[in-house]
Amino acid sequence: MESESITAYVGIGSNLGDRAGNLLLAVRGLLEASFAVTKLSAIYETEPVGFDEDSPNFLNMVAEIKAEGITPTQMLARMLRIEYLLERTDKSLKKPRTIDLDLLFYEQEKVDTPFLTVPHPRAHSRRFVLVPMNEVAPTYTHPIFNKNISTLLHECEDNSHVARWNPNTNSNMHLSSNG
Repeated sequence: MESESITAYVGIGSNLGDRAGNLLLAVRGLLEASFAVTKLSAIYETEPVGFDEDSPNFLNMVAEIKAEGITPTQMLARMLRIEYLLERTDKSLKKPRTIDLDLLFYEQEKVDTPFLTVPHPRAHSRRFVLVPMNEVAPTYTHPIFNKNISTLLHECEDNSHVARWNPNTNSNMHLSSNG
C-alpha cells in the first residue's frame, strides 16, 4: 500500500547568534529529516512578540513541506531533534532562541494533545506567521476559522512590525511599529 503525501507548513525563527545561518541550517535539517521542502518564504525581520523589549529581533520564515507516511506527532519529533541539534535545548516560552520550529498546519487536521496542538493555536493572530505564510500559501484555509491566510492577515489585529529582511542593513536595529 502506497502512503499518501501530506502538505504541512512549518514556521522557522531565530533571534540568537547567526540568525540567517540558523534558518538555513533548520531548512537543511528539514531536508535531512526526509521532508521535501517545496516552498520557502522570504526571510522577515520581526519584533519579538511577547518578549522583553530588549530581546533581539527575530528572523522568521515559513516552509511548505511534503512528506509521506508521517503523523503530526512524528513530524514534531523530527522538528524537536532539529532544534536540539541546533542547540535549542531550553523550550521555555518567551526566551531568545537559536532556532524555533513550529508545526503551523498539517493538511486540514486538528490535533490537541498535551504535546502538540495543530493548527498552531496562535498562528492566526501573529503577523510574523501570517505574512510569510501568505507568501507561500495565501489561499490555504485555516481548518478552525474556515478563512484563508490572506483574509486572516487582512483581519489580524497584531500591529507588530514585520519587514522583509535585508542582510545589508543593521539587522538588530530597533524596528518601528509602522508598516
